[in-house]
Amino acid sequence: MSIRTALLLGTAASLASPAFADVSITEGPSAIPDGEALASGDITVMNDQLAFTLAIDSQAPWGVPRGAIVDLAAVKDGAADLDRIAFADFIPNNWSAWPNDGLEVEIVTDTPEEAVIRITRNFGEADLATTYTLEDGSDAIHLVTEMTNNGETALEGLLSGFTLWPDSGYLFPVPGVVDGDVEGALSDRVVAYDSDWSIALHAPYFDHVEYDTKDLYLTHTLAPGESRSFEGWLQVGGSGDLAAVVANEISRGEGPAGTVSGDIAGTDGAIENAVLVVEKDGTPFAWTQTPDGSYEIDLPAGEYSVYATAEGYSDSEPQALTVSADGATTLDFADLEAPGTLNFTVTDDAGEPLDARITITEGQAPLVEFLGRQTIFTTLDEIGQAEASLAPGEYVFTVGHGAGFLGTGQEVDVTVESGATQDVEVMLELLARPYEDSWYASDMHHHADQLEGTTPPEYLARSELAAGLDLIFVSDHDSVVNYAALDELAASRSVPFIPSIEFSSSWGHFNAYPMDLDATLEVDTSTATAAEIMAEARRMGADAIQSNHPFIPYGYLASLEGGVVPGGFAPDFDLLELNGEGDDAAVFARAGQLWSKGQQIYLSAGSDAHDVWNDGTGSARAYVHVPGELSAEGFVANLKDGHAYMTRGPLIEPSVMFGTQMRAAAGEEQTVSFDLTSVNGLASATLVGPEGEIETVSFDGQDEATAEFTFTPEAGDGAGWVALTVTDGAEKKAFSNPIWISPIAEADVLPME
Repeated sequence: MSIRTALLLGTAASLASPAFADVSITEGPSAIPDGEALASGDITVMNDQLAFTLAIDSQAPWGVPRGAIVDLAAVKDGAADLDRIAFADFIPNNWSAWPNDGLEVEIVTDTPEEAVIRITRNFGEADLATTYTLEDGSDAIHLVTEMTNNGETALEGLLSGFTLWPDSGYLFPVPGVVDGDVEGALSDRVVAYDSDWSIALHAPYFDHVEYDTKDLYLTHTLAPGESRSFEGWLQVGGSGDLAAVVANEISRGEGPAGTVSGDIAGTDGAIENAVLVVEKDGTPFAWTQTPDGSYEIDLPAGEYSVYATAEGYSDSEPQALTVSADGATTLDFADLEAPGTLNFTVTDDAGEPLDARITITEGQAPLVEFLGRQTIFTTLDEIGQAEASLAPGEYVFTVGHGAGFLGTGQEVDVTVESGATQDVEVMLELLARPYEDSWYASDMHHHADQLEGTTPPEYLARSELAAGLDLIFVSDHDSVVNYAALDELAASRSVPFIPSIEFSSSWGHFNAYPMDLDATLEVDTSTATAAEIMAEARRMGADAIQSNHPFIPYGYLASLEGGVVPGGFAPDFDLLELNGEGDDAAVFARAGQLWSKGQQIYLSAGSDAHDVWNDGTGSARAYVHVPGELSAEGFVANLKDGHAYMTRGPLIEPSVMFGTQMRAAAGEEQTVSFDLTSVNGLASATLVGPEGEIETVSFDGQDEATAEFTFTPEAGDGAGWVALTVTDGAEKKAFSNPIWISPIAEADVLPME
């Protein structure tokens, strides 16, 4: 890719960070602490409220062309706070391949009162001109993108719009909306936040959302020569209070508004840093903080329900609220109860401690996540132990080790009493222990805390062990920074560690493993060809390369079908990943197509978890047969050789090892069998081959059973194989690698005529 850059800059300002009362533009490495834009040509814009950096020379994440905002922070006491985002940009067509060969940067205005920068890039034959405006004293960047189709063909079915991907904290999605259509939306914003910062993306145009509403899209078609404009705002706050976010919406609207204010206290006295939560139509709408026990927030006129809460405290009783035009209402709360403490001990039926995931299934789970999480993990150093400070009340916890695979989650009823400490002992019965037969599990796609990942290394290890996985695995986007920390954590638990990296371009993602612990990434994944990325993986030490989520819009196979892979097809990959449950059948079918051609490209599986408190670590996993002592190298070697199956629940023990050859006389009936286990009860098992289904065996929901199949191999032009799919009572599936079938006849061993 060639990049033409027209950078029109005035005199560069100092890179230091003194108090900024005016707007400033600085060229060079970002002055935002923990920022990623560190090249000499990057541009930082700053006022007394916020700072942001555009990656002009630095690489943007996920193969997106340069020109994106990659660093964004509040300014506090004249200095930039920590960078809080991985990425904020305009996306032309969802997360699909982005053909690009142009970048133009223009400083339109550079005065103490206002900074205006225009970034122009192309998306194939379309131009994208995004203007960023920051005014003196403003807490929001004004965004306008003009998208123009310069080609001769209509661009149909586009999903275009602004995105906000935080790299820490929590996410408050668009109120009233889940992924997909936006009917029922109560506002036009998504908010990333923590107790001491917030970033809101306001996007009034959107009619479709993706990725928990981090992507706010308009569905549209752009005819040849047609242009369309998109307007939005990135608003930054120095606390987790959303009052200013709602005020921004009110200022842009035409409807009336009023004010509600009051005090929040507990039954034990005043509470600092309490929160007032506002609900509309039964849906969380906003909240405001009370650093000194008092709150005030403006709201659009209408009917609401509000309640007060605080970290560890019980929620107050909700109060109905009617906000009238220019009205002022006072509501006080004084019924919050102080927290109690639970000490969990989790063991198996022999009294051995187990790593566990503990989830609040019923009971108070804070909406505002910096007040407390819904999920707890046992500690690494004291196996099976966890302490939680919780609001008083009735709870049901679901406690599990390898839940859904090795056993079921056990429900535990507990009453938390204010000010009291209780011991909670949980004994889990495990239905299966595959490691006793040298079957070991790993989640082959898992993120820690780089880019949009929000899981510190310690909690990645806690979550993977609680999921009943036998190895620690990490694959951050284009990053190796967590290798040392996770290697040390794995060693402390005598568990093998597989260091991986997710090479992330706009047209395909690849996990490569195991990497050298001291490996460094030296290619630019936004411009590299497929062959260059695969070669870099091998240089960094990888024995196996996995094509991640191959059929999503930016998957390798989807991009090959679309003809948008730079440099075209590159063959040096070893595995196809089962990732999104909806694509499992398609990936398995494509693997079968390869097997029928004799290609030993096998399956892998991973959850793609980024946030272990909300994502399902190990929800898709690879079970690999590793004879002898378990090691990272041995696990990867046997996965690459096909001695494995992928599962979302059912467990398999084959009579003939997957990935090996079963030699048989052509035309003679053969038998294979599989011992099956599922904590959800077994539903069916199907043996398949090059021509599709061979036979299906049904079950009556038993936890354990043996499926036996007979088939007659025939000599053919392609490679012969059989593989197994299993479905359990919860519709969870497992997919095996093939057993290779090699029909042989006497004539094959006699001299050729």
